[in-house]
Amino acid sequence: MVQKMNISILGCGWYGQALAKALINVSHAVKGSTTSQQKMAALAADGIAPYLVSFLPGDEHYDDSFFTSDVLFICIPPKSRSGEGPGFIDKVRGIIKAIKKHSVKKVVFISSTAVYADINAEVDELSDPQPNIEAGRILLQAEDLFRAENTFKTTIIRFAGLIGPGRDPGRFFAGKKDIANGRAPVNLIHLDDCIGLSMAILDRQAFGYLFNGCSPHHPAKSVFYTKAAVNSGLEKPEFIDELKEWKIVKSVQVEEVLGYRYKMKID
Repeated sequence: MVQKMNISILGCGWYGQALAKALINVSHAVKGSTTSQQKMAALAADGIAPYLVSFLPGDEHYDDSFFTSDVLFICIPPKSRSGEGPGFIDKVRGIIKAIKKHSVKKVVFISSTAVYADINAEVDELSDPQPNIEAGRILLQAEDLFRAENTFKTTIIRFAGLIGPGRDPGRFFAGKKDIANGRAPVNLIHLDDCIGLSMAILDRQAFGYLFNGCSPHHPAKSVFYTKAAVNSGLEKPEFIDELKEWKIVKSVQVEEVLGYRYKMKID
């Protein structure tokens, strides 16, 4: 078992807050950041030391003690739908500057399998990412900024589509008609496995690696989402029986380096 650590989580959203609670349950000391004053009390109620932190260009502010930690998790996805692209990269540059200033040595950066385009093939950590959507391009650029640093070690986790409490996949397509690409395989990961992978990285002290976080189960989109809607008591979606662009995200590192086995079956 890994020794108890001081861990900072930049971005206590859906995954970050759940990770913080899991870490506290095994006696790690956790600091968590938010950009909302209103969320401070909720973090404190979960046993998380709350910090107001912003790396918004032109409005950067944080307490130095937030960066006094053994490991820093960075969980701030780009808001690409609101056109945050260049701003997100500026945020990342600001975060890296703070990491170096405060001599943080171990970092986990949460990225996404959106860095892989749908190339009608399997992809893994050894594949050359060729992102064809804005979020993927931004995240790959951010990954490269972390890889270029040698004063600290960064592990990158590329999570697939996120499901779990508060993200019921039955609601994603419920009641919709003529949904394209019904035979395309899904690439998803349950919150329990997001946490499990993160814990395994800490247990193995696996820093300086790249991991794809994606369930090894890849049912067809029509099969998975229809079943999910029925299980949630929602109206069945209707898919077009076709296979267009697709990918299957695999990992050669998760089992080899971490010895981790996925707990939640996607079916």
